[in-house]
Parts: sequence; C-alpha cells; structure tokens
Amino acid sequence: MPDHSADLSTDHSADLLLARALADTADAITTARFRAHDLAVERKPDRTPVTDADVAVEDAIRAVLAAERPGDRIAGEERGGAVEGGRTWVLDPIDGTKNFLRGVPVWATLIALVVDGAPVVGVVSAPALGRRWWAAAGAGAFTSDATGQRRIGVSGVRELSDAYLSTTHLGSWVEHHSREAYLALVDATWENRAFGDFWQHCLVAEGAIDIAAEAIVNPWDVAPLQVLVTEAGGRFSDLTGAPRYDGGSALSTNGHLHDPALTLLRTASASTTGVASEGR
Repeated sequence: MPDHSADLSTDHSADLLLARALADTADAITTARFRAHDLAVERKPDRTPVTDADVAVEDAIRAVLAAERPGDRIAGEERGGAVEGGRTWVLDPIDGTKNFLRGVPVWATLIALVVDGAPVVGVVSAPALGRRWWAAAGAGAFTSDATGQRRIGVSGVRELSDAYLSTTHLGSWVEHHSREAYLALVDATWENRAFGDFWQHCLVAEGAIDIAAEAIVNPWDVAPLQVLVTEAGGRFSDLTGAPRYDGGSALSTNGHLHDPALTLLRTASASTTGVASEGR
C-alpha cells in the first residue's frame, strides 16, 4: 500500500490513515474488475444494479475493519447495517455502479467514519479517473492526481447568476422533489451540467463548480462528501437545509450560495405545489 504518513495530525489522523488504506484495498479490486468481460450483474429489490465487484469490495473492507477496528460498527450499501451511537464506518463500495458496468470511468469507492451521528472522516477514491479526495474534521480537505496531492477549497462565487450547477438524474426530481424547482435553479445560474453522483460534490469541494443538488440520496452516497465539502470551506445539507447526510437529499455549495439556492428551491417547489392543487 502507498505510504500515507504525510497526513496532517488530527484527533482522527489514525482513522484517516486507515480509511485511505481501505481505499487502496478497494481500488485493487475495482480496477481489476472494471471493463471485465465476465463482470456479473444482478438487480437489487429497488431495481438498481449490483456487480460482483460491489460485493467483493465491501466484503474486503469489512474484513480489514474487523481486524483493525473490531469495536466499530459497519453500515454498507450491499451488506446492510445501521448507524447508531458511537463509531460507525459507512461504505459505498462503488458509487456510480451504472457507470462502472457500462465502462464509464466516473465511479468511486466512498468511505466515511461517522461518530455520534456526524461524519468525521471521508475518503472518495476514483481510480479510473486517477483521483482521490479525503478529509477529516478539523484537518482540511485534500485531493491527489497525477501531479501529486494538494489542499482544496471551494470557490468564491457569490451570485447565483455566476454559479456553475450540477445534479445527477433530472428524472429523480420528478419523483422525489420538484422538477420545476430544479429547473428554476438552472434558470437562475450561469451554467449547468449533470456530472452526477460523488463527482459533483468533489468538484464543489475543489472549487471547480459551485452547487451540487440531488433530490434523492442514501446515507452511504454522501456521508464522506459532507465532511469533504465542509472541510473545504463549503456547506452541506439536505434540501430542507438541515446539515445532515442522512436526510434523503443533498445540497452542497461554496457556502455563499447555499441559502439563495435553498430559498429558490423552496419557493419554486411551493409555487408548483400550489398550481397543482388549484388544478384539481
């Protein structure tokens, strides 16, 4: 495994070192199975795909944690588990499984340590992109690529009209929030894309874009991203504005744009609901 001894010393430095080592373990499995001709794909009850690599990664991480942190709980997308009091490792073995199974390189392993309900360590490893992001509470946010590693921070954009916006799947807004509300945010901003999943929140953390919004997420989708974005100087919440990773939705921003984005989404959603009610 690579030497991670250069990390800043924090109360969670040992946990961060372990999380990055866990990501190394995951990368070895995912890169070997990416674009494999014999990749096995099944459907979960919610009709989302799961590959043999998803399961293998989670099992490998759980085995390391059982040896290194036997007293900690584990909650993973594939094997289950609950986040309760104390320490829980929250795992998404492959975020972006649809990309993974189609040969698109935008996918990552997400690892978070949640202590008493708050994410304190987060690692996002995207080996097909040659990128990794990590953060620990009080120690800042970092990334690495082919040029080395560096500390990252959010953008300084202060007006929605100058903002770069991203979401995941536009159709999710129809089912889980309000498509019109998201489109109102699109209309209010300078540029928009659907970078999707983990990547858009990482892009917010490193200042490449300014807002990432998702109408529906699971806790394992965003637990490490909350600490990454906040340690980079941004804000992370659900779409009600609660600063939590387990609220079922997600909004990350550079901080300056958080309240304006929330206000616009709420106003547009309420307006749409009112029009629909009048039409009944």
